[in-house]
Amino acid sequence: MGTANVGRFDRMIRISLGIILIAMVFVGPKSAWGWVGLVPLFTGLFRWCPAYLPFGFSTCKK
Repeated sequence: MGTANVGRFDRMIRISLGIILIAMVFVGPKSAWGWVGLVPLFTGLFRWCPAYLPFGFSTCKK
């Protein structure tokens, strides 16, 4: 894994969205698509997003 490229605000949004999507597996529509929430959850927890790499993008403060 590379250096952190996910900033504080981006991280909070990703973790919140991930938890909400995963909760959809157990409550609400009970859709298996909720497991997609693992992607934003893990990218938020590890502060690293591989999709940012090809573009050299980072939301971290320098």
